[in-house]
Amino acid sequence: MSENILKDKATPRGTYSHIRQAGDFYFVSGTSSRRKDNTIAGANQVDKMGTMNLDIREQTRTVITNIEDILKSKDLNLSHVVEVSSFLVNMNDFAGYNEVFKEFFQEIKPSRTTVAVHQLPHPHLLVEIKVVAYKKS
Repeated sequence: MSENILKDKATPRGTYSHIRQAGDFYFVSGTSSRRKDNTIAGANQVDKMGTMNLDIREQTRTVITNIEDILKSKDLNLSHVVEVSSFLVNMNDFAGYNEVFKEFFQEIKPSRTTVAVHQLPHPHLLVEIKVVAYKKS
């Protein structure tokens, strides 16, 4: 088995790898829209009342792009993804999340589970996604 932590991605907030290989399977840890500098895509606009506007579409797009970059580190791409597990803080965001998901996975159609969770590691995170990819050696 091999493991990998990517230097150009947000540092994991625990003892885990961005991606880990076991045989022909690759497991990408739960990925958010957190950037290397710890800012969060889709959480950068505060209105005049001081309320943070969170954008599920921007967060989902960034999460999937982050996953795509992580897969590239092992010479993989999204077409290798066979399973997706998604975690939404609010199921009212499902339509926006699903709209962006289709942009990336319309043709691939991996198996997918989407569940609501109470919270993610930062209050501005709306979505976290983990994937399993497969590439025959």
